[in-house]
Amino acid sequence: MALHTWLLFLTAVIGLSLTPGPNGLLALTHGALYGHRKTCWTVAGGMIGFVVLMALSMFGIGALLKASANALLVLKWLGGAYLIWLGIQLWRAPPLHLEALGPAPGKPAQALFRQGFFSAISNPKVILFFGAFLPQFLDPRGDIWLQFAIMALTFAVVEGVVEYLLARLAHRIRPWLQRSGKGFNRCCGGLFALMGAALPMTR
Repeated sequence: MALHTWLLFLTAVIGLSLTPGPNGLLALTHGALYGHRKTCWTVAGGMIGFVVLMALSMFGIGALLKASANALLVLKWLGGAYLIWLGIQLWRAPPLHLEALGPAPGKPAQALFRQGFFSAISNPKVILFFGAFLPQFLDPRGDIWLQFAIMALTFAVVEGVVEYLLARLAHRIRPWLQRSGKGFNRCCGGLFALMGAALPMTR
């Protein structure tokens, strides 16, 4: 994977990790309830779940690339259209409403890990999302699985750092999200739509 492609991927992943999603909200909740250190188990479960889903998406992408030389181009444009659609949906979404959180009884680390893992892996839309997102950065002339390993590691690390920060700053972030939820959704939705329009044309 070329350095400029990886830097573009890294920038996109940072933006995506900052968008509201089930695992980010779970990390926010667990951080407020159990503390940021214990929430590391939740974050770790989510990271592994996302890597599993990315691998499943790559199996499908790899099969398509073997079947047709033009498959990547088609995937890029279909994926771009899907990202634009996601951006529109997020732009129109109502603001987040998070309940005030108080202390809760401790939970075993294994239970937090399972919650993070199943929160990531139980959403079938994530496979579709990765199927739309990953082809934008693939070079069919290179080693597909080496590129996948680089992208999976990058995504897992960035997502893990963002979720950890959400857990650590849970008490401060929750009121801000309550106040500026609609604007936050529109900012994230605009990011999705911009990526969907720009990435298929990037070489």
